[in-house]
Amino acid sequence: MTPFQRYIAEEIAVDHADGLLTRREALRRLGLMGLSLTAASALLAACSNENGSTATPSSPSGAASASPDRTPPGSATAVATEPITFPGPEGRTLQGAWAPAAEPRGAVLVIHENKGLNDHIRSVAGRLAGAGYSALAIDLLSEEGGTAVFTDPAQATAALSTVPPQRFSQDMRSGIDELTRRVPDRGVGAVGFCFGGGMTWLLLTTGDPRVAAAVPFY
Repeated sequence: MTPFQRYIAEEIAVDHADGLLTRREALRRLGLMGLSLTAASALLAACSNENGSTATPSSPSGAASASPDRTPPGSATAVATEPITFPGPEGRTLQGAWAPAAEPRGAVLVIHENKGLNDHIRSVAGRLAGAGYSALAIDLLSEEGGTAVFTDPAQATAALSTVPPQRFSQDMRSGIDELTRRVPDRGVGAVGFCFGGGMTWLLLTTGDPRVAAAVPFY
């Protein structure tokens, strides 16, 4: 297992320890990454011990009964995203979701979690655009055909774990290229969530001078 694959495996284990995944589902996802039952069980046990006792996963009914006051900020003014393709490195074509602000104050590259580019991440781009920052949510599974080809989010996670980090760096910098083309003469930032938070740090290690701000969430 590469260091990067271990990073994603540990994300899955932490989600289990936090009660976001059942043990069965966590083992299934780790199995798709190639971990044996013994290795996967040991990883889950280690993360559960670090975090204390494993929490009970949230039920769908609990999510449905959430207060309307918990609507994500910016939803009222969110801009609808549109699917786009744009040039990537070495002749590759990249995919993403584009949300243009009416009068952009800047531009933001949005980097998804380890489940790929889904509706939640698209909504983040749309809310940023509603707040005045044109946003591009990049699909880091573009070379595999895009996140949409995976009917199981766990398979998308497994596919991400096999990609060399260098390719992610190149693809994200191509995302910055596209943002600067669409929103010239404005500052560019990046934001990422969980796996995307790690990718945000990876983007910063490239030293790209066009990235004026970055916010990695874990």
